[in-house]
Amino acid sequence: MSNVSGTVLYFSLSGFSTTTNCRAVLFSLTLLCYFLIVFVNMSLILTIIFDRNLHEPMYIFLGFLCFNGLYGAAGFYPKFAFDLLSDIQVISYEGCLLQVFVIYSNAKVDYSILVVMAYDRYVAICRPLEHHSVMSVRKTAVLVSLSWIIPLCSLTIIITLTSRLKLCGSQIDKLYCENWSLVKLACGSTKAIDILGLIVVTFYICHFLCITLSYTQLVKAALNSKEGRKKFIQTCMPHLFCLFNVTTALLFDVMYSRYGSASMTQNLRNFMAVQFLVFPQIMNPVIYGLILTKVRNRMMYLCLTVYERLKSIRNPC
Repeated sequence: MSNVSGTVLYFSLSGFSTTTNCRAVLFSLTLLCYFLIVFVNMSLILTIIFDRNLHEPMYIFLGFLCFNGLYGAAGFYPKFAFDLLSDIQVISYEGCLLQVFVIYSNAKVDYSILVVMAYDRYVAICRPLEHHSVMSVRKTAVLVSLSWIIPLCSLTIIITLTSRLKLCGSQIDKLYCENWSLVKLACGSTKAIDILGLIVVTFYICHFLCITLSYTQLVKAALNSKEGRKKFIQTCMPHLFCLFNVTTALLFDVMYSRYGSASMTQNLRNFMAVQFLVFPQIMNPVIYGLILTKVRNRMMYLCLTVYERLKSIRNPC
């Protein structure tokens, strides 16, 4: 957008070019979606915090998964809603790098938490007698910390390398900033970022292989006993649904960013670009809230309690 002495100050977001005629509708849907994300994630977080029966590793991981959903949504929805009401959709250079950091660290943290949840389920079903000793409070805290620290550190390195690139353009063909779009605007060599990107992708492929290996063991253990099958269905099925949800969403984004065809309509490209920012944040807490018996019962109890209190306030006599 603006160029001073070869330095890009602003980027224009050309993905909004097809939203001119439906911005009011999109703005309303955006607010609805954002409030829904905040509501379902906060409901699950508060339920886990206030119920001592849910102070177990699986539910603690779930609480941080929901917190991460709020973190990621904050990096996209407010700016997106503001742009829908603006005549010109631009973002500053620093704001663009910050948005890249928040959105993609959110995606990586999501996947990291799903990995530690898979490990917890493996220990709970395949080594039930050792579960409390293996998944101690200290180890749970370490796993939660690593699931955040590693993605945040990797994104910090990527953003640092990206910020050193000399850019020859300022137009991003998306609704938000993402690192690959910035790299494509670079004038010089991007070999360092390409190599680091390959390392990061390989690292998360290893995540997927770890999950696959743990579930292979889980299925074998579940088939051996009725209790194992029951526990697998109750606690592993929601995890599998969430894993499929996040993996599919991220694959769509990666395939679109790297191999998206210019022949695709802008509306289709916009959908593929934002779906990983919409579906996981909404579906993860909904899936867990509906399927996990402890969580569902506790949430229903809290809702009934709030309803009874409101009813007593309205009808004091």
